[in-house]
Order: sequence, then C-alpha cells, then structure tokens
Amino acid sequence: MPCTLELEKKAGENLYVAGVDEVGRGPLAGPVLACAVVLPCGFRLKGLNDSKQLTALQRERFYEVLTTSEKIHWAVAWRDNRDIDRLNILRATHEVMREAVTLLPIPADHALVDGRPVPQFPIPHTAVVGGDKVSLSIAAASVIAKVTRDRFMQAADVRYPEYGFRDHKGYTTPQHLRQLRKYGPCPLHRFTFAPVAQGELPFD
Repeated sequence: MPCTLELEKKAGENLYVAGVDEVGRGPLAGPVLACAVVLPCGFRLKGLNDSKQLTALQRERFYEVLTTSEKIHWAVAWRDNRDIDRLNILRATHEVMREAVTLLPIPADHALVDGRPVPQFPIPHTAVVGGDKVSLSIAAASVIAKVTRDRFMQAADVRYPEYGFRDHKGYTTPQHLRQLRKYGPCPLHRFTFAPVAQGELPFD
C-alpha cells in the first residue's frame, strides 16, 4: 500500500501538517535523531516509503529531492550518545521529536508522529503506529532522518575505523559486538546500553 497524504488531509484543511519520525533508538553508538517535514498540497514522489523498505541508493535519491525543493520545509534535531546516557533513550527521543517541530522554518499547526504519543509535544499531534508506511510526510521524515544519521556514522568510521561504523551504523550486529569486545568502547558509544556497559569505563 503506497504512502499518501490522506492523514494529512484528515488533520484539517488549510493546516500546515508536519510528519515526524526518529531514527537511532536502538544502536549502541551514535546519536538519536528526529526529522519534521511539511510537504506541499498534492505532493507526489513515486516510490517514497518507509526508509527501512528502501535501499541506501533509493534513500539518497529521495533525500536529494526532499532537501533541495523550495516547497518542502524540514528540520532535524539530535542528541548525542552522552545526552542519551544522561537522559535515557526514551527521553532523548522525545526531546528530538519535540525540537524538530519547533525548528521548522514555517511553524506547523499539527503533527503526525510515527509511533506513540509524545508527552509535552509543542503543537497538537496525532500518533500513528506504522505511520512511515501510510503517511507521505512521515515517510519523508524517515528518509531525511535516516540519511542524515547514516552520513554521521560514515564520518565516524573515518575517526574510528576499527568498529566498522560504515557497515552497521552503530547497531547491534555480530561484527560490532566482536569489535566492541576486542577494542572496548569509543567516545561515541552509549555506556548505559548493556553490551557497552559490560565493557570499559566511559571516556572523560
């Protein structure tokens, strides 16, 4: 079933409706990041869907379209691994989702949020479980968030090549766990996450 703007229309006529999605809750390293996107009425982009259902090349192509169009408004917010350790991952995720909406160049009237309701959200919002599979604006947010975070982790691979961040982006994979056991954590790891907490002490 393709993503559409039906949920955006149901939110209210003549409203700026933002789609909001996050990426990076599960990894052992790197930031958690959220994106908010407001698409123009009648927007269409064939094949745009949940970022997890797209190839890396497809995500990059959609990212370029979404972030270079003057008619599309978007913003990202993120918290690094130290913030995650300080706040916990749920609170950090809620913070970036709230902040992404406030950073939009044109204030949104309503938001469609992928997943469950977000406490203290700054504008009225509708939580949509699996929203990135049905809402075009949430799907757009998922793509921008995913590509932005992936690029961050690819850059991190240059600084810390021994961990293979370019391949797994900080997620829990056999390769990542092997490297973590071999080298211990680096300054990008989340020390409150169990596989990392079982290793060495945090860096200063």
